[in-house]
Order: sequence, then C-alpha cells, then structure tokens
Amino acid sequence: MTDVFGQSHKDSHEQVVFCADRQSGLRAIIAIYNTALGPALGGTRFYPYESEQAALADVLNLSKGMAYKNALAGLDLGGGKAVIIGDPTKDKNEALLRAYGRFVESLGGRYYTACDVGTFSEDMDLVARESRYVTGRTPAHGGAGDSSILTAFGVFQGMRASAAHLYGTSSLSGKRVGVEGVGKVGHRLVDHLIDDGAEVVVCDVSPAAVERVRQRHPSVEVVADARAMTGSDIDVYAPCALGGALDDDTVERLRAKIVCGGANNQLAHVGVEKQLADRGILYAPDYVVNSGGVIQVADEIEGFNMDRARAKATQIFDTTLKIFGIAAEEGVPPAVAADRLAERRMSEVGRIRGIWLGG
Repeated sequence: MTDVFGQSHKDSHEQVVFCADRQSGLRAIIAIYNTALGPALGGTRFYPYESEQAALADVLNLSKGMAYKNALAGLDLGGGKAVIIGDPTKDKNEALLRAYGRFVESLGGRYYTACDVGTFSEDMDLVARESRYVTGRTPAHGGAGDSSILTAFGVFQGMRASAAHLYGTSSLSGKRVGVEGVGKVGHRLVDHLIDDGAEVVVCDVSPAAVERVRQRHPSVEVVADARAMTGSDIDVYAPCALGGALDDDTVERLRAKIVCGGANNQLAHVGVEKQLADRGILYAPDYVVNSGGVIQVADEIEGFNMDRARAKATQIFDTTLKIFGIAAEEGVPPAVAADRLAERRMSEVGRIRGIWLGG
C-alpha cells in the first residue's frame, strides 16, 4: 500500500488531492506544497506514468520545486503542481480536461494551474471553462500564450549575471556557449545569444529542431550529442532538455566554467552542486534562472501585460547575482544559497501573513 501521508509529510506538503472521473478517464493528483506567500501556482503535467506511485512522487517533488521557484521570482504565490496520468496523445479529451477543471475549482483558489509537459494553452482554455483558477491561456482568451518566451529571456538574464560574476562583464560576446536542447526554450535562447555576439554550439535529439536553428542562424555549430558538447571547448553549458543533465560523469568531463540553462532539476542527485563548486564551475540554480515562464503566466492573474511581465523577468539578473554573493559570503554552493534565500522569504513573509487583521 502506498504510504501517502509518509511521502507528503516528508517535505511538509499542506495538501494532496486525488482526482478521478471514471467516464472521462481522468486520474489526477494535485499537490500543494505551501501557501505561505499566497495561493499555490504550478503547471499540470500530462504524462503516462508507469505507476500511481511514480506519479505521486513526481507531483510531490515538482510542487516543492515550484514553491522555491515562485519565492525567488518575487511572486506572492506558493508552490503547487498537478499531474494527470495518461498518454496525452491518446487519452486527452474535452471531458477529461473539464472534469479536471472542476477539481481545480473545488479547491476555491488555493491552487492556480497552468501548462506543463503534455499540456498546452488550448488545453488551459478548456480547463478554464470549469474553473476561475487557470493561467497560461491563449492570447485570444486574455492569456500569456507561449511561456517559453520569458523562460528563455530569464535564462539569458541568469547567464548574463553569471558572466558578470565570473568575467566582470555581463556580455556573452566572444564566449562559446553550448545549448543542449533547442526546443521551445532552447531555440529562443540561441536568438538572445547570437544577438549578444556569442558563438553558439547546439545539439538535440530532433534533427528538425537543429535544422530550424541552422536555418535562422547559419553560423551555429552542431555537435552529435550532449556528451560531445560537454567534453568540448565551451565557456558556458546551457542544459535546456531533460532533467538530470549534471551527473557525476558529466561534471567530471565538463570543460565549461558556467552552467546556466532552462531545464528543470538539472542536478542528478544531491552532492552534484558541491562537485561543480569543487571543480570551479559556477552553477546558476535552474529554478532561479528558468522562472521567467512562471512569471509570465502569473501575470495573467492581474490581467496579462507583457511589458510588466518582462520587467519582472529582467530581475532574474539581480537575483542570480545576489545568490552568487551569498554563496561566496557563506562558503556554500549557489544551489544551497538559493534554497536558503527562498526558505528565508517563505518564512519571513509567511510570518507576516499570520498577523491578525480582525473581523
């Protein structure tokens, strides 16, 4: 039997909701890590998990990560996430998404949902037909649309901050940057880098994705795979594909002095952050630099304004520099410094939210 309370209480989750609708085939889990800063916000992942246990483990981990991401993005939002168990190419349908929306609505605003792996803005439009607590909608319905726009912009700001810390200049001009994964976020990051004068090397499991970048930027160099990239002579490594890109073998082989990319959960296991620091490699924590997307969808709650959201995402530069400063001062890796800063904000603001207002 799955020890649900044991798993959820291990990281002090506030609430875990299991959602099922037999007729539409909906099987979903919504996890709220905390609401210290405000209602929880996090995307809905639609994925064919091998078991309900695997889905539960994923949603608990992802919701905790969203709490830290939202905290350091300066948002008055807590951390939550949802997973729908199934193959989105086969199992997704209107009834299922609307049934899911009913469950989101039943939480009364404790959780705002958005897009994630396997879901898109058009799906959120359907969910929103049953719930008020939906972001990441299409522009036709007042939404922010493709959140990869500000995700890539934020990663670029984090990379600029990394360069400023290490080289004394925020420009990537003349630096050789390896971008692993040139999908939704990666190809936009390449645009920013080329505009800034960087030399760019790319790889992707999709030849079509690589060709799209080469058509737009013929000067971009292509290597066979991530192993070839990390072992090559690059100044910056930007993992923008799957999580777990930084394992023991990769860190040992890596020749870059900066790691800053858009992928989630880049550290394969606890301790990799120290290995990077011991090798003199500056790691920009992933959930800090890739927070532009959540900033973009969170802005919808007030009524979306791209200029306002972009200005907020620009602050990723300053936040990243602050984390590097704390890491140096306290003698810890940047990933540890980022966690401490996020926990401090959740604690301090959460305490203020406890002040009684009467009534």
